[in-house]
Amino acid sequence: MLSGMADLLSVSTAVPSRAAAIVLARSVISSGLAAGSQVAGPVGSVFWHAGEFGEGEEWVVSFKTTAARYDELEAHLIEHHKWQNPEVTAVPIARASVAYVEWVERVTAK
Repeated sequence: MLSGMADLLSVSTAVPSRAAAIVLARSVISSGLAAGSQVAGPVGSVFWHAGEFGEGEEWVVSFKTTAARYDELEAHLIEHHKWQNPEVTAVPIARASVAYVEWVERVTAK
């Protein structure tokens, strides 16, 4: 394993529209909390919310960042999200090219 590899994360959330996804992605990237973002959608969602069954469409926004920046990224996403209790999840990136890892670490360094 490469040095620092376990420190890379893919963080995601979902938002109600493409426009909201782009606004959120721009605010995160311009703040240096993630090196890059992808927007995908719409995706169908089926869920429980406030004790009720729901269905709808959402747009998924994912970010590549480091574990060191996760807490700040999570706080930023929650503060700037349109929903009161948004999903914010992170999974470790198990493998990536050396150049990619260096890029994410360089862009997100404080």
